[in-house]
Amino acid sequence: MKIIAITSPAVVVEEDVAVISGLLDGGVDVVHLRKPDSDIDDCRDLLRRLDSVYLSRIVVHDYVELYSEFSLRGVHSNRNVPILPPGYVGQRSRSCHSLVEVVRYKDECDYLFLSPIFDSISKQGYSSAFSSDMLRQAADDGIIDKKVIALGGVTFDRLPYLRDLQFGGAAMLGALYSQEGIKRLRECK
Repeated sequence: MKIIAITSPAVVVEEDVAVISGLLDGGVDVVHLRKPDSDIDDCRDLLRRLDSVYLSRIVVHDYVELYSEFSLRGVHSNRNVPILPPGYVGQRSRSCHSLVEVVRYKDECDYLFLSPIFDSISKQGYSSAFSSDMLRQAADDGIIDKKVIALGGVTFDRLPYLRDLQFGGAAMLGALYSQEGIKRLRECK
């Protein structure tokens, strides 16, 4: 099962460099650089300070031009980046908030985030949008598969349940950002 980390919303360069490096060294497969509270220059500065060995494991949100500038892994489509530029060849991912969206975009992407699966840890009031029965039916129908990544309230204790539903991975923010999170990550790999 793929484990994806999503960064906190604001750039704090030295802290982010240490956290991103630690997550990738600790076993995270991919880091999604999602910094809606920061501008492109802050993100560029952060990427410049990372060891170049990490760049091929980073997917950028919002600032598409950073993909080619830093030879990143890919670009994540969302409200701010609804369409990728012509000629784009990197990894493609997208946020989905319904099973209908998953069906619509699955063939266009390497993987999709489906959220919120559980009540969010990092966003107050962001409640689960799917019942267990809905998720089980989606798995039985082949909608949930290796290309669908669970997001929203994902913790290490919930990984067995997500595996059972055939999710291809889990994306985390809140559960990873602590020493305990890194320790649990190493244990589950």
